[in-house]
Amino acid sequence: MAKDKIAYVCSNCGQESAKWIGKCPACGQWNTFKEIRIANETGSQAARAAASSLRSQLGGKARPTPLKDISAKESPRLDMHDSELNRVLGGGLVPGSIVLLGGEPGIGKSTLTLQTILNMPERKILYVSGEESSYQLKMRADRIGKGDSEHVMILCETSLENIFAQIKDSRPDLVIIDSIQTISTEEVDSSPGSLSQVRECASALLRFSKSSGIPVVMIGHITKEGTLAGPKILEHIVDTVIQFEGDQHYMYRILRSIKNRFGSTSELGIYEMQQNGLRAVSNPSELLLNQEHEGLSGVAITAAIEGVRPFLLETQALVSTAAYGTPQRSATGFDHRRLNMLLAVLEKRVGFKLMQKDVFVNIAGGLRVTDMAMDLSIISAVLSSNVDTAIETGWCMAGEVGLSGEVRPVSRIEQRVAEAEKLGFTDIIIPKYNFGGMDTRRFNIKIHPVKKVEEALRELFG
Repeated sequence: MAKDKIAYVCSNCGQESAKWIGKCPACGQWNTFKEIRIANETGSQAARAAASSLRSQLGGKARPTPLKDISAKESPRLDMHDSELNRVLGGGLVPGSIVLLGGEPGIGKSTLTLQTILNMPERKILYVSGEESSYQLKMRADRIGKGDSEHVMILCETSLENIFAQIKDSRPDLVIIDSIQTISTEEVDSSPGSLSQVRECASALLRFSKSSGIPVVMIGHITKEGTLAGPKILEHIVDTVIQFEGDQHYMYRILRSIKNRFGSTSELGIYEMQQNGLRAVSNPSELLLNQEHEGLSGVAITAAIEGVRPFLLETQALVSTAAYGTPQRSATGFDHRRLNMLLAVLEKRVGFKLMQKDVFVNIAGGLRVTDMAMDLSIISAVLSSNVDTAIETGWCMAGEVGLSGEVRPVSRIEQRVAEAEKLGFTDIIIPKYNFGGMDTRRFNIKIHPVKKVEEALRELFG
């Protein structure tokens, strides 16, 4: 019997090679090539029979179609009965699409998927679990409060060929795979979760989804670096990649789109973890703001944008004398290197000496925000804690800080101002460049345009 072929695939970018290479020539990463086995054409009779059966279930050979005969009408999307998930998907689930949902272990991927399909009684859904037993899924459904649903069928199976056989018999409207790392096919002689198994199973599910029009949602694990496990080609295969993230010690979870062929990747969904499942948060600003900070120093409110969604966040800072000689710099929910840059700007351009001070910064709520408009609130909170003077209630701000101490313009300024006004804030500090093109007559909130950091601090502290 002929031996299987050996190939090497870069786990970072998907580049293939006939031999092992230390440095990937495509992405430049070191030690990322992993060995995979490719079944030989003269393999066992059982493997060939399984491959032939699988190809017949996937719809056989494709035929070319003239471009003018292809309909361009958008098919109706499947309503997921979840406003946050529908927003991230671009308006719902597209028929014939394949979606990859990734996240850390225990973050709530299976809970989010199960509670979503339990709220879709008009659809026949097949839930394939390779990690949990049917008893465990039943307990989770009872905890959510929908344990008596009849439209959801549970299949505990890890063989791809058996899964397709059950799909052919049950004919569902939606297929859930939990998780793709546990599924294996007889065509590849390697253990489940290996690069070759993940790639072949995902490719087979893609062919099935496109030929049958049945959407498939795959749940995937992530690596220690925070990227989706498996070869990078897995992200190229699927239509939509959704990341479910958050701190397990906090109640909030963020659902963000990394790739979406049918919608925008700027959308964002926010959930609150509760005893009976995940609750969609329609107005996160009211939950993320703590109204008990009146009279406390080191607290500043910023109008942030994540994707295209504005919400207000509470920035907390603590500045104290370094007890052990070497000052500490710590940031939770904010880029640590950017914090060091802002502290250098505050010391060089504004004149506040923080060289011998410990500085701790925290974004309340356990969220991690990458919006550059957080800069102004970080500096204001640090200075407020340093001089032990509270920022007046009703003030918020938004602005990026440059290396020369200037307040640079930010995007979607009118949405930020409108969100602050909606939540009852009376004053907001914005970059002077943004103020030039604004229609201030439609806002009742008082707007303070500033050009430099010193002007913003003068507005706050006099």
